[in-house]
Amino acid sequence: MASSAHEAMHQIFREDPGLFARALPRAGIPFPEHTSVQPLDTDLTEIRPLARRVDTLFRVDTAEGGGFPLAVEAQGKPDPDKPSSWTYYLAHLYAKYQLPPLLLVVCRDKATATWAAEPIRVGTPDHISMAVFPLVLGPGNVPPVTDPDEATEDLALAVFSALAHAKDPGLPAILEALVGAVQNIGGETAKAWWEFLEIGLGDNPALELWRHLMETHKPRFPGRGTLLEETLNEGRAEGRAEDILRILALRGVEIPEDARERITSCTDLDVLSTWFDRSLTVTNTEDLFAQT
Repeated sequence: MASSAHEAMHQIFREDPGLFARALPRAGIPFPEHTSVQPLDTDLTEIRPLARRVDTLFRVDTAEGGGFPLAVEAQGKPDPDKPSSWTYYLAHLYAKYQLPPLLLVVCRDKATATWAAEPIRVGTPDHISMAVFPLVLGPGNVPPVTDPDEATEDLALAVFSALAHAKDPGLPAILEALVGAVQNIGGETAKAWWEFLEIGLGDNPALELWRHLMETHKPRFPGRGTLLEETLNEGRAEGRAEDILRILALRGVEIPEDARERITSCTDLDVLSTWFDRSLTVTNTEDLFAQT
């Protein structure tokens, strides 16, 4: 599981290695028919103390019997040091595996994607010794998945679409489609991709929008005790408990440890709603819990 928005942009391919073959053609970038995609060690360090570590690295075996290393880099903004690093990665991979390597850069905004797509030419004005042409996926060429049925058919691709468009005005439509897909799929698969998306969106308004959509979403079969419904309720309860504690703290109301535990462990949304209303006026936690 990714631990940051940056990691999510490249680690999504580790979660679903076949995503390459589905995402690149949709962006107009050919990808050869493949038989397997295997993660490789991302440490490309050779001479200390210079460390070189690519974000994610795969070996792709093709149907024709060949193969190639595929390096994936998540790029949040233009970085003048990256072209030299990327050139090193490809030269090192070519020397190590004796196979033609490819570089894929995934971006969350069009300006960075345009910068990343520029060829890197190494040499003099009179002679180019090496040229690097990165493949780039970003909001400019990754189609937004806005149909719930399409998102249901390929949830990983829909999540990647949301990550690629995280800073794009069209993101709300993608998130709405994902809400429908999460409902349609349910189970541990939906829960895992839901959590991955939350991490991938990072600390920006898009995350609040996603949580709002999930909180206001009504399960198709309420009261059936499905995993998705339980997960939604758990998330709502946790958020409401945090709101209660925050209001009490801001108002200067002392919160004993047993009271804090009672609030955070409660999963009854009706009870939490009552406590939330009382947290706006009570002066102690005894009054908060009165007759509940």
